[in-house]
Parts: sequence; structure tokens; C-alpha cells
Amino acid sequence: MSEVRYERRGPVAIVTMNRPEYRNAQNSAMTYALDAAFQRAVEDDEVKVIVLAGEGKHFSAGHDIGSPGRDADVSFDRKAVLWWDHVDAKGGDQRFARESEVYLGMCRRWREIPKPTIASVQGACIAGALMLAWVCDLIVASDDAFFADPVVRMGIPGVEYFAHPWVLGPRAAKEVLFTGERFSAQQAKEWGMLNRVVPRDDLEKETLALAEKIAEMPRFGLALAKKAVNQAEDLMGLRSGMDSVFGLHHFAHAHNAELSGGDSLGGQDARSMRDANRKS
Repeated sequence: MSEVRYERRGPVAIVTMNRPEYRNAQNSAMTYALDAAFQRAVEDDEVKVIVLAGEGKHFSAGHDIGSPGRDADVSFDRKAVLWWDHVDAKGGDQRFARESEVYLGMCRRWREIPKPTIASVQGACIAGALMLAWVCDLIVASDDAFFADPVVRMGIPGVEYFAHPWVLGPRAAKEVLFTGERFSAQQAKEWGMLNRVVPRDDLEKETLALAEKIAEMPRFGLALAKKAVNQAEDLMGLRSGMDSVFGLHHFAHAHNAELSGGDSLGGQDARSMRDANRKS
């Protein structure tokens, strides 16, 4: 089964994460399949808008840190960052090389897609899944969607694509990180993270209606408008801030590994993080 499904409906390309049995946890294979699907949509002149969705009950549980398909030790042809392969590297070199490419680098690459992107989110959108939604220009969520970045439980100051202060505002970002608690679609809308909250049964229909409305605009105008807003965000410090926090993120991994004899996740695993998130 392919990790990502691609289809086109008129001027809209729909890219769907397709690991529902693992709540669409993001391994490297999925990451590169997403990249190929996005590139396919960019190169198709008939596609005006791209929708990112998740198959099944949940949008995504975030990074794959525990499924049988976890492939952190597998080499892939790098697309986002010109750096050496992580597989034969050691220690912090290995993690920095992989996360620079697969997480931060890919998210930055996708943020610059020259066509409008819409995340269509239902159920869980946790930790690394926030990154997938945040790189999209718009987010439509179902009323049963919930969000969290609980990685401070690992001693880590947020996921690799650290956009929290820009998408949530500084105080909401601190609350989300300090508590690690879930927040609802309604709360996310109030904080300005979401564009629309719709009934679960209407999510696909409402997302496609918005995409089709945007597709009526000229392609080049949309591309320039997107670039204008992204440049304004970068002038407000998004890119440089993200670089500085990426360094803190890797310092936290190294600190954990030094204290524990090699465990860079602070004693946490997929089960413990899931159980803690359920209690929040």
C-alpha cells in the first residue's frame, strides 16, 4: 500500500497520507512520497490548488517513533538540504543530518510551493503533524479535531519546524508548550491557527469548495500573493527564529542522550507520549 494517495478533481489536487493503521504517523517513506506528490501537483498546469488530507479517523499522529514501518535508519535521495547522508553518521551528526532534511528542510520546501495549499484536518493532529498542517496556507478542521505539541515531556522545546509563536501568538504558544495539553479546533480557531471549523461530515465538501473558490483566481497572482505573505512572515523573524530553535531542539536531544547513555527522547516512546496525551 502506498504511503500517499494522489488524485485530481478538476483544478484541485488532493494529496492524502495513507497510513491509517498507524494514525498516519510520518516516516521517511511518507515524507518523500508527500514531496513527490506535491511536485507532481506543482508541475501539472491544470492544478491550481493543493489539498493535504489524512486517510481514516485522524489527520496524523506526528513523527513515526514506534511503528513497524519506522525507517530512521534508511537512506533516501535527499531533496530539501544539500548535506551528507545521515545513515553512516554518528551521534548528533546523524540526527542533525536527518532532521535537517526530513523535518525542517522538507517543511520549508513545502511552505514555498507556488500554489495555494489547504490542510484538511480531522481527529488527531499531534506534534510533527502540526508541522504538516502549518506549512499549508490555509487550514480547515473538523469540529472533532484536536491538536497538541507535547514534546516538552521529552525535554525538547517544540517540534523541528518551530512556527508556534507565529501561528498561535506568543502566549498561546507558551501555554501549548508548557502544558503539553490537547487543544480543540474551537480553541485553535480562536487563537487564529485555523481558517474554518466545520462539521466532521462536511469536512471534505467544505475544503473542496474553498479550494475551488481559490482556483478561480489567476495562478500567477496566487503565487505572488503567497510569496508576499511568506516574505512578510520571514521579515517578522519566522525563518531566523526557527533556525535558532532548531539548535535548541538538538541541544535537548544531546542533553537527553548524555544523561541516559544514548536515549535522545528523554525516556519517552510512542506509547508513553500517546498515553500522556490522552490524559491531557
